[in-house]
Amino acid sequence: MRGFRGLVAGVLAGLAVATAARAEPAFQQHDLVLKDFHFRSGETLPELKLHYYTLGQPKKDAAGHVTNAVLILHGTGGSGHQFAAPQFADILFAPGGLLDPAKYFLIMPDDIGHGASSKPSDGLHMRFPRYDYADMVVGEHAVAQSLGVQQLRLVMGTSMGCMHSFMYAEMYPDGARAAMPLACQAVALAGRNRLWREMSITGIEADPAWLGGEYKTQPQLGLRTAENMLILAGASAWPMQIAMPKGEQVDAWYAEQLPQRLKTAEANDLIYQLEASRTYDPSPDLEKIKAPMTWVNSCDDFINPPELGLAQTEIKRVKGGKFVLIPCRPDTHGHGTHTWAVFWKADLADLLKRSGG
Repeated sequence: MRGFRGLVAGVLAGLAVATAARAEPAFQQHDLVLKDFHFRSGETLPELKLHYYTLGQPKKDAAGHVTNAVLILHGTGGSGHQFAAPQFADILFAPGGLLDPAKYFLIMPDDIGHGASSKPSDGLHMRFPRYDYADMVVGEHAVAQSLGVQQLRLVMGTSMGCMHSFMYAEMYPDGARAAMPLACQAVALAGRNRLWREMSITGIEADPAWLGGEYKTQPQLGLRTAENMLILAGASAWPMQIAMPKGEQVDAWYAEQLPQRLKTAEANDLIYQLEASRTYDPSPDLEKIKAPMTWVNSCDDFINPPELGLAQTEIKRVKGGKFVLIPCRPDTHGHGTHTWAVFWKADLADLLKRSGG
C-alpha cells in the first residue's frame, strides 16, 4: 500500500521486490464532482472533486444492474493508484487472477484529502472542511453510484481502507455482496494506535515553521517527527533484522529513506489524514453487516497488535464473518502485509466462493 505515506514500499518492499521492468495495469482515470457537499462537521464545499481509477468494464444482468464491480480502498496517505504495485496487481489483476479485469470492474478511488481528490493543499490549507471517515465513505459510495453500481460484488480495503470497509458494510448493508477488510480493528482508535497519530500531528503543529498551516515551505522539523513515527508504525522486526543485521546498514537505510519521504510529505494534508480517524468506531453496529466477510490482520502489525485480541472478539458479532491472522514470518511486512496479496489470496478466493462465486 501507499498508505501511511508509503509504509509498504518504503519499509521493506524495496528489500524484497525485484526491480525488473514491468508493465503497470492500464488504469483509467476519472473525476467526479459533487456539488455543495455537506460534511458531518457542518461545513460544506461548493465542489468536492473525487478522483478515481478503473480497470476492466462493467457487466450487467438482464435488469441492467452492474454485477461485477469491486471497490478497492486505500490507506492513510495513499491513493487508488497504489494498487498498481506488483505485490498487489501482479497477483490479483493478472489474467486468470482472482480479480482479473476481464471478469471484474475494479474501482479504486482517491479518498477525500488524498491523491488527486480535493484536499487542504489545494489552497484552503487548514480552512478545508474537517472531514472524517464517514464523509470519505459517503464519497466512495457516490463514486460507485455514479458508475451505475447499485450493489458491489466486493468491497475491500487496506489499513484505513480496511476501516472504511467496515463502515461501508454498516452504512450500506445491501451495498456489497462481500467485504474484505485488511489490517485494522473494528473498535474506536485508542491506546497506542491513537497515540502515534497524535504524536505525529503535534510534532508538525509544534514546528514554528508550520505557521498555523500557512507555511511557504514545508515545516521540515515537524515532518521529520511525523515521518519517523510512520516508519516505526509500518516496520516489522523480523524481516528488518534479517535484512539489516548490522547497525551501519540500518543507518544507511534510514539516511536514504527519510529524505525520500520528506520530498513528497505535505504537512496540512497529513494532519487532516490522521485526524480523520478520530471519530471512527464501527463497533456499535457490527450486527448490521449483512455481507459475508473475511477480515485479515497480520501477526507482526505494530498498528493492530494481535495480542489485544480485539478482532477475535468482534468478529463473533458479524454474521457470516471470518477472521484470519497471518502468522509472523521472516518474509511478512508488518502492517504492510495487507498489500502483499500472496499472503491472503487463498482467503479472498474462499470469500468470493462463499459469497456467490
